[in-house]
Amino acid sequence: MQSLLTLARLPLALLVLLYQSMALALAQVRANKVRALLTMLGLLIGVAAVSSVIALIDGMKERVLAEFESFGTNKLYIEPKWRKIDYRLGGRPKVVFKANDFDDLLEHCPSLSTYARSVGLGGGYEVTYGNHPVALGVDLGGFDPELQSIERRSVTIGRPLTWMDSQQAARVCLINQKLRDDLQLDRDPTGEYIDMGFWGRVKIVGMVDQDWRTGGRERPLVFVPFTYGRQRLFFYPLWFECVALAKSREVIEDAKQEIEFYMRSKRRLKPGEEYNFEVIAAIRTIEEVNKMADFMKVVAGGIVAISLLVGGVGIMNIMLVSVSERTREIGLRKAVGARPSTILLQFLVEAIILCLLGGALGLAAGQGITSLVATFLPDAKHLIEYDPFENNAAAAGGTMGAAGMWLPPQAIVVAFVFSAGVGLIFGMFPAIKAARLDPIEALRHE
Repeated sequence: MQSLLTLARLPLALLVLLYQSMALALAQVRANKVRALLTMLGLLIGVAAVSSVIALIDGMKERVLAEFESFGTNKLYIEPKWRKIDYRLGGRPKVVFKANDFDDLLEHCPSLSTYARSVGLGGGYEVTYGNHPVALGVDLGGFDPELQSIERRSVTIGRPLTWMDSQQAARVCLINQKLRDDLQLDRDPTGEYIDMGFWGRVKIVGMVDQDWRTGGRERPLVFVPFTYGRQRLFFYPLWFECVALAKSREVIEDAKQEIEFYMRSKRRLKPGEEYNFEVIAAIRTIEEVNKMADFMKVVAGGIVAISLLVGGVGIMNIMLVSVSERTREIGLRKAVGARPSTILLQFLVEAIILCLLGGALGLAAGQGITSLVATFLPDAKHLIEYDPFENNAAAAGGTMGAAGMWLPPQAIVVAFVFSAGVGLIFGMFPAIKAARLDPIEALRHE
């Protein structure tokens, strides 16, 4: 019975001992504030660096993924492979899609819900409007009306391009704010006609977002129906792609295989012959972004872990000094009955508390660094944007506005786990040394 009572009291005794050890440790920190701060400095820097790196990488990843999500993750881009120039054809691109390559796409690809073709028709045009100033360096593109719903874009003024515009190859267009301002048009320019030289006189029916398909760059744009653009185009387009929309994210792989089979047949590729096109799934890009972000966090965390190692060595040195300074105290406590395990726990708890305080200050510093650096980072809004006038993804930085990043929960957990681990590992040797001191020798220590 007595043994059962002793066993039942053990957890309470441990809690009391832990509380007393923590109180003594905090008293030592208060008594030696400057030394404690210098001791925690290495750990503080390490935790601040680790947490801010994780926060910034996660923040930028979330912004990029949010941009992808806003335009749909079940899109597939069908593009010609890198175009080789065959000078025997007058320097024209050797691999270019034909306008009718996609006529039967939905019939042969049941996993797709819709698709839209878009074409870059070149840049550097001069556009005029009556006696107003001439707009120079205007870029021209064309697309099927379905592209507006696929990319979830709507017009800001007027109406979008319609199925009827496409069927009739209508001479209508959408413009952006930059062109409207260059031509000094009214705020609502719908119904006005602009002259695009070779492309003729077209009617403005609406305006698109300034940042749509510009890569964040300020340049005047005109968009016409795809059919009208191809009808008047007697040479190879500068850029041509098709954007297809899968019925759901679950059938993206099926849709990709169906498109590849259809395109091989349409382009009459023989078995074993290399693809002269490629199908890029937006969700694959998201997976690559996730993998790259995780890899960067591991690498950055490994590099910054050196600071934690240095901080741990500093804490061990200071704890050894503390043991030497408090040798008489240790001898006195042992003389009145303190067990070695009690002394061990006291110094171990003190080391862990020092590390946890350093970790907490490091997290605060990390949040400050994150908020400061985030103000200079580009918003992901323009980081990934397909450019209809260049055969690549525009990577121009957009407006500044990445502020508001916060330390993610995993960074906080990692910081405290690392801090406690450093205190436990590097505080063990000084604690063992203190626990093994001979009480008589300790009392004689000057």
